Amino acid sequence: MRVLSGIQPSGKLHLGNYLGAIKQHIQLQDEHEGLYFIANYHSLTTVQDADRLRGLTSDVALDYLALGLDPKKACLFRQTDIPEVCELAWILSTVTGEGLLRRAHSYKDKVAHGVSSSMGLMCYPLLMASDILIYDSDIVPVGQDQVQHLEMTQDMAGHFNNSYGVEVLKRPEVMLNDACIVPGIDGQKMSKSYGNTIELFDTAKRTRKRIMSIKTDSTPLEDPKDPDTCNVFALYKLLAEQDEVKELASRYRAGGMGYGDAKSALADVVERVLGPARERREKLTGDPDYVEDVLLNGAKKARGLAQLVMERVRKACGLVTGKNT
Repeated sequence: MRVLSGIQPSGKLHLGNYLGAIKQHIQLQDEHEGLYFIANYHSLTTVQDADRLRGLTSDVALDYLALGLDPKKACLFRQTDIPEVCELAWILSTVTGEGLLRRAHSYKDKVAHGVSSSMGLMCYPLLMASDILIYDSDIVPVGQDQVQHLEMTQDMAGHFNNSYGVEVLKRPEVMLNDACIVPGIDGQKMSKSYGNTIELFDTAKRTRKRIMSIKTDSTPLEDPKDPDTCNVFALYKLLAEQDEVKELASRYRAGGMGYGDAKSALADVVERVLGPARERREKLTGDPDYVEDVLLNGAKKARGLAQLVMERVRKACGLVTGKNT
């Protein structure tokens, strides 16, 4: 089975990215053929600073490799190294109704939070669908908030196949993960757009300080507390071992423990999980040629797959290109 997913370099990656996506991607590389791309075209809707985008794109590659992606098992590449993805996005736009794009929850949510309503933002699902369909992807691991985009991708594949009367584009299937919604320090979904993130590779000191700022209620220290309604515990149970989760839940319900103690326990677990990866990342930073080779080798394989799909698409549409183009 071919697994496909991408992540935007629109800011420093955070715990939500790791728990909601990257952790699963690393696990899947031992079970399936993995294609994971850095979605730098997508980032242009929010990042319009060339130097910053170049730096963030490099950061995503470093983060994935530090967290355990193995280039021998999975492809890691830049979206911009696959020019065919934009060609397919345009072709999909000719069989996709405007109303479908305007109904996207993500589009409406970002506009509500002050993101400029550009055509790029509204057409995000078109480019995302192209990202998925151009590699004949079988499954796409996503959180619950991205399910609608996968359903739109399925619709677009169906619209294209029906319009041209041939089964050219493969229908991808959704793979939901266990960490569908990861809360930020304010209790909302952790997102770069909301400024409520805990960065993956900040220093241990700054990470702990960020964790200590997580929003909690005003229940007195001596009173019992409900772990199921606490943002701190919600993060803790996504990172800690099961016996640790049970023990901390018991301390919540027994009373006599302040939220500061819970936050400290969370900071310890975060450092245990990310500390070794931080060290690996520092070593990778000193070897940029290796990182670039990983991206180019991944793109070579991914583009080979994309070109095969585009041959079928052009043939179905009647699009003619020169033999040497």
